[in-house]
Amino acid sequence: MIAWLIWICCFQQVAARFEVYIEGLELANGYDELSDANALRQRFEADNQARLAQGLEAMPIDERLLAALEFMPVCSGIALGIDRLLMVAMRRMRLEQVISFPAHLA
Repeated sequence: MIAWLIWICCFQQVAARFEVYIEGLELANGYDELSDANALRQRFEADNQARLAQGLEAMPIDERLLAALEFMPVCSGIALGIDRLLMVAMRRMRLEQVISFPAHLA
């Protein structure tokens, strides 16, 4: 999902999100979910217009997702990777040091 854009004082738009860092390493990414079906449809349509302007094919709009959003409550999420937890626990600064496959495949 796409993080909500919220209005703060002085009429500036910001994303309602946060990041957690430990010793300079991004550990987690948190955000509010966009659950407004009309707003998401507008974003999909704007993305498709931009794709068409670049000579790319328009992507199909996920009508099932938009229909499901009508019944979703306001919610938030957080992405926390086990690889990042391993990096902190093992005191490693490179992803390649904690995963068993080449990092470019991650």
